[in-house]
Amino acid sequence: MSNPSNLKYTPSHEWVKTEADGTVSIGITQHAQELLGDMVFVEAPAVGRHLKAREECAVVESVKAAADVYAPISGTVTEVNGVLDGSPEAINEDPYAAWMFRMKPDNPADLDALMDAAAYQAVVDSEAH
Repeated sequence: MSNPSNLKYTPSHEWVKTEADGTVSIGITQHAQELLGDMVFVEAPAVGRHLKAREECAVVESVKAAADVYAPISGTVTEVNGVLDGSPEAINEDPYAAWMFRMKPDNPADLDALMDAAAYQAVVDSEAH
């Protein structure tokens, strides 16, 4: 699966999608879920929590390992994906549909500093060597 070009990415393997209302949805990339394997648990940040860019804010656990998820930008959590409480494997089925949480950015221009799909793919490729 290629990385969707309409998303932004972080070096720590999160994807970010800007929504019509100005919030952003955040999840983990196809590459991250492939490394982790079958998801068994997702812990999202609490609604209302203010996050700083690159702050550890969530955890995904798989049969192989647990991994921290980092806030891609600063902002306030507005919603969490409750589907993942009962079905964490949704991340394995389609990581770009299974968003973990949404946030309202403190400064929407911060999104411009995130990587596009091609830059993120270069990071993935460099890790493979």
